[in-house]
This record gives sequence, C-alpha cells and structure tokens, in this order.
Amino acid sequence: MSGRALDGIKVLDLSRVLAGPWSTQILADFGADVIKIELPGAGDDTRAWGPPYLTGADGAPEIGTSAYYLACNRNKRSAAINLAKPEGAALIRKLAAQADILVENFKVGGLKKYGLDYDSLHTLNPRLVYCSITGFGQTGPYADRGGYDFVAQGMGGFMSITGDENGGPLRAGVAMADLSTGMFATVSIMMALRHAERTGEGQQIDVSLLDTQIAMLANQGMNYLVGGIVPGRLGNRHPTVVPYKTFEVADGIMIIAIGNDRQFRAFCTEMGHPDLGTDPRFATSAARLTNRDAIEAIVQDIVRPFRRDDLMPRFVAKGIPAGPVNTIEDVFNDPFVEARQTVHRFARAEDGVEIPTVAYPGKLSATPADYRYCPPRVGEHSRDILGEWLGIDDPALDALAADGAIAQRAPKQRTDT
Repeated sequence: MSGRALDGIKVLDLSRVLAGPWSTQILADFGADVIKIELPGAGDDTRAWGPPYLTGADGAPEIGTSAYYLACNRNKRSAAINLAKPEGAALIRKLAAQADILVENFKVGGLKKYGLDYDSLHTLNPRLVYCSITGFGQTGPYADRGGYDFVAQGMGGFMSITGDENGGPLRAGVAMADLSTGMFATVSIMMALRHAERTGEGQQIDVSLLDTQIAMLANQGMNYLVGGIVPGRLGNRHPTVVPYKTFEVADGIMIIAIGNDRQFRAFCTEMGHPDLGTDPRFATSAARLTNRDAIEAIVQDIVRPFRRDDLMPRFVAKGIPAGPVNTIEDVFNDPFVEARQTVHRFARAEDGVEIPTVAYPGKLSATPADYRYCPPRVGEHSRDILGEWLGIDDPALDALAADGAIAQRAPKQRTDT
C-alpha cells in the first residue's frame, strides 16, 4: 500500500447518531485522524440503542456498545469533553484550531453559545472545512426544526413511492435519508478540502436530510419535473421498465429485472416462447410498458413451475438479470461476502473480543480503506488526543478531569491490524 489517502488530515467530529458518524467513518477509513467528541459518562446516543449489544469477554452484553453504534464509529478515537464546562468548550476550540475538518449535527445555532459556530471558528482557523448536518438546512422555513430520518423520508416524497400499489406509505428498512446525507456530506467535504488545500480558505458546508432525500428521488423526481407525472407506489414494479419485479416460482420468490429488448428476447427464447420476443405488444420497451399487466401475467405463468435455483444458472448463462430475495442471514452466508472481504473482524487487544464490521465497499487499488481502531469506548483516547494535538501534560489533564471538563482515562482499545 502506498499510504493512506487521508494521512495527516485531522477531523473533529461533533456529530452523533448516524448521518454525521457515517460520514466521518468514511474519512477515518482512509487514514484521517478522526476525533469523536462525546459527553462524559454518556457518549453518542446510539451506544444505548440496543439490543443487540456486543457480547463481552464474560459472555454478557456490553451495555453501551450497541450494534447500531458499532456500525458507524470504527477507526475513530474518542475524547470525552463536557461542552457545558467553559474549560471543555475552550478545549474544543483549541482542537478546532488544529483541525482540517469539523463535522457537527447540532440544531441550527446550537453551537454559537460555545463559540463553536462556523463564524467563530473560521476566524480562529480560516482553512477549516466546517460541515453542518441538519434536518432542514441552515436557512429556509424549517431551519429551526429538529431532523429525523423518518420525517425526511416522508416529507421528501420517498414514502409516497415505496410500498404496495394499494397499500399505505412505507419507510425504507434502513435510515436511507441519514445514510445518503452522510455520503453527500463526505463528497462535499472532499471537494471543500481540495479547495482549502489550493487556496488556504475553508468554508461551511450546509447539508440537510430533506435536501438529500429530495435529490435521491432521482428519476422519480424528474418524472414530475419533466412530465408533470406524480409517481405513486408500485410495489416491486419499476415505473418504466417491464418486466422488472418479483415473481413467484415453485419454491418461493425471485427477481427478474429485464432492462432492454435484447434481454427480453433472450428470456423468451430460453423459456421456450421465442414468439413473445417478436410479438408487437411486447417487442419494445415502450410496448411492454403499455401492456404491462399482460406481459407480467405471462411471465408469471412461465416461471411459476420452476425452482429458483434451477432458473438462476440458466438466466446467468444467457445474460438475463435475475436474483434471489435474500434475508440478512442469507446475505452474510453468501460466498460473495468472503470472496470480496465484505466483513472485517477486529480482535480487541485487551480481551480478544471479536468485533465485526462491514467493510468500506469501494476497492481502491493504491489507497484502500483499512481498519486500525475498533469503535472506541467513551473517552477512551481523551488524554492521548489532548496530549498529541494540544501538548497538554499529565498534571494539566488531571486538573481538567478533576474539574469534570474531561473524562478520566479509559482502557486502551486497539485492533489486530
């Protein structure tokens, strides 16, 4: 490996829950020194969002180490600093003066009273890239509202196009607004960091859950903007591509996702109905969309007698897109996961407890993601960080701990890599 892409980049992470931590975990995976600032004694809200919790060396659940927290906090170090204490706020300002990037998801204006708002820190550190993640943005009619993924999915139109055709609105099974916002935040941070490296000037990034959810409507949003069409729920159907849905087979359900006329003809020939491929009702994508109900019913009748595992190799051989509908257990038992090293397993140094994590999905040939730190305990690295970044010595750290501005030292937690 030729070195980590973000070696030497310092990130001050004042975010919690999912969107912000998802973003900063990506930065950490590529070598950034990400310092997670947490409230002493409590830490990130998601630490308590269980069960399930990590099973400790004694076989008991580690309350405060939830699976949710573990999902988005690897490769970071934790400093437990009390913002409500003037000394604590002053420490964070000093850390911000050394940082390249700061990520926060407080309510709009919530950090101003601590002198940690963008304007204050820009004066202190003009090159700082300052990313603010909120529900509804720094401006606009909803700026003072708190932000939640569920609300953004609803307000952003996503739930109006998700679910059965005649059913009620459904949110996604994971927090897609939060996760997408975290990804957009990371992309924006990297662009702003490039600008800061060229010019020495930082900037504030204003990214919101609702802006992101609207952007993620993609083609469905454009269907309305271009054609005035208000999309609705279609279950597993595609709004414009047919046949493209789940179908019943002899042993359950499978996906058939035919994306073009060539694939449709290949399907018809493989299944012994080549005439369907040239039938004017179905021969083109537009014709199949017009006659959606008819062709979907025909395809259903064709595949129903067959077992999924018998159809899959036939479809793969002919280039017909298809697949199973896996459970989460099925996913992690699929040979793909081992072949692609989709799961990394940390071994916690002090007790050997194994902590699994889903690896960063992009495979970079020269500067891949790597895995250096288990998700930290609250305040685990407080003293190390304040010593390294600010040069504070042990007596001064003892005084800060005695005053309640920082947490006492916690056990070290390193990985096997």
